[in-house]
Amino acid sequence: MGRERAKAILDRLGVGAAAAGGAELLESVNPATGQVQGGIRAATRGDYDGRVAAALRRFEEWRMRPAPKRGEVVRRLGELLREHRDALGELVSLESGKIRAEGVGEVQEMIDICDFAVGLSRQLHGLTIASERPQHRLMEQWHPLGAVGIVTAFNFPVAVWSWNAALAAVCGDVCLWKPSPLTPLCSAAVQALCDRAAKEHGAEGVFNLVPGGADVGTWLCDDARVPLISFTGSIATGKTVAARVAARLGRALLELGGNNGVIVLDDADPDLAVRAITFGAVGTAGQRCTSTRRLFLQRGLARGLIDRLVAAYRSVRIGDPLEPGVLMGPLITRNAVERYRAALATAREQGGKVICGGAALDRPGNFVEPALVLAPRHEAFPIAWEETFAPILYVFEVEDLDEALRAHNAVPQGLSSAVFTNSLRSAEQFLSPAGSDCGIANVNAGTSGAEIGGAFGGEKETGGGRESGSDAWKAYMRRQTSTVNWGRDLPLAQGITFGT
Repeated sequence: MGRERAKAILDRLGVGAAAAGGAELLESVNPATGQVQGGIRAATRGDYDGRVAAALRRFEEWRMRPAPKRGEVVRRLGELLREHRDALGELVSLESGKIRAEGVGEVQEMIDICDFAVGLSRQLHGLTIASERPQHRLMEQWHPLGAVGIVTAFNFPVAVWSWNAALAAVCGDVCLWKPSPLTPLCSAAVQALCDRAAKEHGAEGVFNLVPGGADVGTWLCDDARVPLISFTGSIATGKTVAARVAARLGRALLELGGNNGVIVLDDADPDLAVRAITFGAVGTAGQRCTSTRRLFLQRGLARGLIDRLVAAYRSVRIGDPLEPGVLMGPLITRNAVERYRAALATAREQGGKVICGGAALDRPGNFVEPALVLAPRHEAFPIAWEETFAPILYVFEVEDLDEALRAHNAVPQGLSSAVFTNSLRSAEQFLSPAGSDCGIANVNAGTSGAEIGGAFGGEKETGGGRESGSDAWKAYMRRQTSTVNWGRDLPLAQGITFGT
């Protein structure tokens, strides 16, 4: 049934069957059933080089096309995504295991970033700077960077690509996309829509798909023709990517792991906190980089809030992500299930107590129960310093906000964070330089569900990259400082005189 469902969607989007020959077949396995539902061929080295060459040929023209005209291509892509939102969202669910609402929401995020990029195409700007020299104009301008390599992960198989590609395209760059080999059908479907939009506007070669495994990623990292590599994935792989790209003095935009914490103070609204924590920890089966993994409860409300969380967890319906009423689908692979089991075993060895969930379900697919773990002191619980991509939430009791912040900031990751409080002072302390050390800090909102208008990314081992909104567009361009002398003299800066 899954294979027929996936094929029907691909047919609707204009994706043909995988060609024979060439490199290995990247099979799509439905994580809810364990059954193969299709596949595409990985790029050979010849395929890769051909697509890079074609992209660079297009870049010669694309960089000179006015930015608002480049925006028209992205606008058309957004229109096609609107037309096929529900079908593509269903395909996201079939491949990644996230529930239908999240799959459709991911495609809506692509639509939103296309809208954002179209507006941005008329707002790319530099500065005019006061010159110390008479009859001189000093200015800063931004130019397209070139080819951008985009390496994405399974958990957001299409949205993260769009954060990069939509912005890079209006900035005048061409894109080379290496998707996760776990979600090949989603990438093929999106590429089919890109091809349609590009063909209608004479922009073939702006968006390019180079599917494959680690070998394709290595080709991108080592390719001096690709000045920027945007990588989303694990910290360990991100360090390898950073080293390889740095070896050729290229740029790396890194979106790596998160170990996200929520602090709940005694004066918080408990209903609000429980809803946000449950979605943050259980949504996408705990497989978001922004998933809530650590919870710090002030002692005055800890017991009551834990009881509420247990009740909320027990109400979570687990099953087929496309079935109405299901709130949590499967983990992506059997290996992910084993990592979930191993993390809980380690948590028990280190003094943690599993008070809810914690079992892998005996049924087809990669289903587990979301787990709540009462933990000892944070510094005595090493497993909580690691990121396990699974619905496991470690719960700590703390005396006050100061203790919570010390523990919260102690881990090497720094992506998303949140505090729940009705105290203005506590909220402002959390947002101050002495507060959360993460790239995302929320008050009375959970760690998951970032909007596209703000720059997305984190600090420390999360990589320091920023994608999507705000001024993240600057990562895809090169800055140029220019001086125009419109006078007849040649004064030098710093008052230097040089007689000839």
